Amino acid sequence: MAIKVNLDLMLVKKKMRLSELAERVDITMANLSNLKTGKAKAIRFSTLERICKALDCTPGDLLEYEPDFNKGE
Repeated sequence: MAIKVNLDLMLVKKKMRLSELAERVDITMANLSNLKTGKAKAIRFSTLERICKALDCTPGDLLEYEPDFNKGE
């Protein structure tokens, strides 16, 4: 996976639980969990904006590019 989601790291930094973020952002725990574990294939900008607002961060704090050298890309 070339895009790493650092949601768990941001939650620790902000001392917030996933359930609290889900409530603040109005998103299901299942969808947040999929995002946190890297299972999500996409995220809407509006959702990303609400997460950033709730965590007081930027998209760059949440998303990180990691080249996948094993796939020959």
